[in-house]
Amino acid sequence: MIHLPATPPEGTIRLTVGQAVVRYLSQQYTERDGVEQRFIRGVFGIFGHGNVAGLGQALLQNEVAPDEGEDRVEFWHGRNEQGMVHVAAAYAKATGRLQTLAVTSSIGPGALNMVTGAALATTNRVPVLLFPSDIFANRAPDPVLQQLEDPTNPDVSVNDAFRPVSRFWDRVNRPEQLMVALPRAMRVLTDPADTGAAVVCLPEDVQAEAYDWPLHFFAKKVWHVARIRPDEAALARAVEAIRGAAKPLVISGGGTIYSGASDELRAFAAATGIPVADTQAGKGAINWDHPQAVGGVGATGAGSANALADEADLVIGIGTRYSDFTTASQTQFKNPDVRFVNINVAAFDAAKQGAEMVVGDARETLRALTAALDGYRVDEAWASRIVDEVAKWQKATDECYHLGHGPLPAQTEVFGALNELMGPGDVLINAAGSMPGDLQCLWRAGSPGEYHVEYAFSTMGYEIPAALGVKMARPTSEVVAIVGDGTYQMLPMELATIVQQREKVIFVLLQNHGFASIGALSESHGSQRFGTKFRMRDEQGHVTDEVLPVDIAANARSWGIDVIEVSSIDEFRAAYAQAVAAPRTTMIHIETDLYGPNPPGTSWWDVPVAPVSRLESTQTAYIEYAEAVKAQRRFF
Repeated sequence: MIHLPATPPEGTIRLTVGQAVVRYLSQQYTERDGVEQRFIRGVFGIFGHGNVAGLGQALLQNEVAPDEGEDRVEFWHGRNEQGMVHVAAAYAKATGRLQTLAVTSSIGPGALNMVTGAALATTNRVPVLLFPSDIFANRAPDPVLQQLEDPTNPDVSVNDAFRPVSRFWDRVNRPEQLMVALPRAMRVLTDPADTGAAVVCLPEDVQAEAYDWPLHFFAKKVWHVARIRPDEAALARAVEAIRGAAKPLVISGGGTIYSGASDELRAFAAATGIPVADTQAGKGAINWDHPQAVGGVGATGAGSANALADEADLVIGIGTRYSDFTTASQTQFKNPDVRFVNINVAAFDAAKQGAEMVVGDARETLRALTAALDGYRVDEAWASRIVDEVAKWQKATDECYHLGHGPLPAQTEVFGALNELMGPGDVLINAAGSMPGDLQCLWRAGSPGEYHVEYAFSTMGYEIPAALGVKMARPTSEVVAIVGDGTYQMLPMELATIVQQREKVIFVLLQNHGFASIGALSESHGSQRFGTKFRMRDEQGHVTDEVLPVDIAANARSWGIDVIEVSSIDEFRAAYAQAVAAPRTTMIHIETDLYGPNPPGTSWWDVPVAPVSRLESTQTAYIEYAEAVKAQRRFF
C-alpha cells in the first residue's frame, strides 16, 4: 500500500487508479484530415467484486460529481461480456476506426468471457480497449474468489489468455504503471497498421488505490492518424507492373473503406478500366453498378469476379489481408504468370502473395497511382470480358433474388427483398453461417459502410450486439441485422441492452432449425449433415426428424421487442415497411428452407476430407477433394 502525504504535491491530483483511468479516457482524441473527435466515447461494463468499487466507483463519480478538467465518459450496462466487446468492435468499424468504446468486466469468468471479443477485434483490425479486472496484486486474500491458481506462477490469471489475441497487453500492478500502460495502449489503438484489441488488466486492489498523479498526465491528447505516403520507388515499380499487364484486377479490402478512399478507387477504376473485385470487408468501397465493379471474389465470390480472377495476370490488392476465402485457399489465381502488387498500411499484409509491396495509405496511394498512370487503359478485349461477366452475374443474382421457391422461401429471396427495400445509408449486419457467403455473392452495396459483415473471425453471436454498436455510431441510419436461429441461441442477451438504451434497430431472424452453412459443408464433404440439425433425440439417444419446440419469436418478445412472424416474401416486404415505421426495435421472423437453394458456386475452399473411411459418402468426397486440392499454389 502506498502511503500518501496529507496534501498532494503541487502540480498533482490525488485520484484512485479507477478515477485516473476515467479522467485520462475523457481527454483522448483522434484527428485525421483536420477532423478532431473524442476517441473513447464511453465504457460498457458489467460489475462484480473485481471492479464495482474501482472503475465502477470512478464511472459513477464521473457521472454525478465530475471534477474540473474531466469530461463526461458515458456508461452503458451490458448483459454479456463477449457481447459488450462486440458492441465496441462494431462501433469502431462503423466510425472508420477513428472512435471506439472501452469495456470493463470483473475478474475470472467475466474477464475470460471477453477473450473471444478481443480476438474478433484483433482479427478484424479494429480498435477496442478492454479493462478486465484481475486478482489482487498484494496477494493478501489468496486465492481470491474466481481466481485460477497456477501452482508454479502466482502471477498468472485467466487474463493471460488475452495475450495471443491482443495487439497490446499489460497488467498494472502499481498505480504509476498506468502512466506507461495507457499511452502505449492508445498508440496501438490509433495506429492503422497495428490496431486491434488493447488489454489493460487492473487488479482488484490496485483499482481502488490512491496516488498523486501529475496533472499533465490528464492534459488533452490528440492522436493524429497519419496518412502514409507511398515510397516513390515502390510506386514506380507498381506503375511499371500495371502498364505491363494485359489482364489486371483490383481486389479491394477493408483498408480501402477505413482510409476513406472510395472516391479515389472509383476514379482509378474509371480512368484505367481495371476491374475491381471486393472482399467481405471491402464491399461497398466501389458502388455495385460502377462499370468496373465485378463483385465479391473468392470462395464465396461472384461468378463475374472469379472468372476474371482466374485469368488475371496482375492482382492489385488494396487494403486486403488475403484470407483463405479471398484466395479460395490459394486456388483462385490460375494464370501461371500471375503477379501481385499490394497496397497496404501494414507491411505484414503488403508482403503477402509474394507481392511487390507498396506500403502506404490507400487514398494517397490511389491518387498517386491514378496520376502516374495517366493515359493508360486496359485493352478492348479485357474491357469486353468485364462487361460480359458482369452481365451474366447480374442475371444470376436477379434469379437468386426472385426464385419463387417453395413451400418455404430460400434465404436468397429474403436477401433480395432486403436489398431492394433498404435505402441509401442504411446498414446491413451479418457475421456467420451460410448467410455471409450468399451476401458476398449477391448483395448490391451502393456505398461504403452500408455492408457490415464480420467475416475475419465470423463470430456466431456478433449480429445482435453489433446492431447496437452500429446504431450508436450511426443514429440516423436504419440498421438491419440478419440473424440465424443458431446465432440467436448463442448470444441474444444484448436485446435487453438495446431495449434499455431505447435504441431502434431491425432484426431479420431466419429460422431453418439448424446450421445451414456447416450442414451443407458437411454434406458436400461426405459427413451427411451430422450434428448440424436441431432435432429431438429418442429414448436411445438417436437423432429423430422431430423439430425442437424452441420458439424464438416468443423468446425475442420476452426481451421486450416487437416481433412480426411471416411466412412468405410478400408478407416479409409488408413487415419490413411496418418495422421501418415503428418507433422501437422490431424482429421479423421468417422460416426458410434449410437446404437452400444457394447461389451457384464458382470457386473452392479447402476443408480436408478423411482419406480413410467406411462411409461411401466420405470415400466419394475424398476423391473429389484430392483432385481439387491439386489446384493449390504457393506464392513467394
